[in-house]
Amino acid sequence: MRLNFAARLRTVPPVGTDTIPPRKPSQIWALVRNWGGFVKFSHTLFALPFAFAAMALASRAKFSELPEAEREAFAALERGWPGWRTFLLILAAMVTARTCAMAFNRIADRDYDAANPRTRERHLPAGKISLTSAWTLTLLSAAAFLVACWFLPRICFYLAPVALFFIFFYSLTKRFNDFTHIFLGIALAIAPVGAWLAVTGEIQFIASDSGSFMGKIRHGLFTPLTMSVLVLAWVVGFDLIYSIQDYEFDRENKLHSLVVRWGPDNAIQAALLCHMLMYGILVFFGLLSGFKLEYWIGLVVIMGCLGLEHWIVRRRLRKGEFRLAEQQFFRLNALISMIFLVVVLAEVALIDFWSFRGM
Repeated sequence: MRLNFAARLRTVPPVGTDTIPPRKPSQIWALVRNWGGFVKFSHTLFALPFAFAAMALASRAKFSELPEAEREAFAALERGWPGWRTFLLILAAMVTARTCAMAFNRIADRDYDAANPRTRERHLPAGKISLTSAWTLTLLSAAAFLVACWFLPRICFYLAPVALFFIFFYSLTKRFNDFTHIFLGIALAIAPVGAWLAVTGEIQFIASDSGSFMGKIRHGLFTPLTMSVLVLAWVVGFDLIYSIQDYEFDRENKLHSLVVRWGPDNAIQAALLCHMLMYGILVFFGLLSGFKLEYWIGLVVIMGCLGLEHWIVRRRLRKGEFRLAEQQFFRLNALISMIFLVVVLAEVALIDFWSFRGM
């Protein structure tokens, strides 16, 4: 039976569509999960909450320096909101910097990851992602980070190469330096200062507003710097714990870390000291910022999370187990940063929250 001309046209697919079938939603989701797993996108929750907390405090500080006639027009600043443009640019800068850092770390460590039984199933050693694709993602993320900083106050763009230096340098330090944990801490501790400058646009250690002396300090760069030291102590502590898993491998392959130099037991003690220092800075930060009930409730919960983390690790070490339950470990530390963000936002955004909070 012969088909007419119109019917034959309907049966001929457009050029090229017979060789490139459309992706199913499940395939697209699998692709997203593959790339998200490569850069551990979920681990963005470590530094991002501290950046957002600094953003809220910087907005409050900026509001305090506005003339009385302009305050009504920028009332959202007092409650920690700098506007959608600044918020989205900070978010873009944080995500692209974190993606760039993680992708380069995976590239730099790919040979060690292939030899380590714990990490040999990571994306590059397992062939799930090509080296060319990993480099492409790294460079595109670095470029996107610079673009985001360009649209923020100029000081952010000028300091962006400094941030990229620490992001890249950290991944190389384990080859020659025992203090690799500190360099990781610095890379993450940049976030609060960067977010503060993204809102205020200036380096001002003591604010010029007409308030009290403590108010001038509270609204100056001293606040995000305190947060950065807090993040540094926290990250060094949990990275010491995390590095215990690779103690034997790192020692055999002549990779450097404080865990290799001191041994797991001493590293745990050092991690505890770091987290005690972190908690002391949290208390100081709360007093400096004039926080009240919500913040101190949050600190009790954070102390519980830190205590649980150390109890789990010590229990495993007593059994001779160096391996951590990684998902639980990372979720616990992500919870700490999220609690910090929630209580800071509660203090800044909910100014009139509960009448007895000011007692």
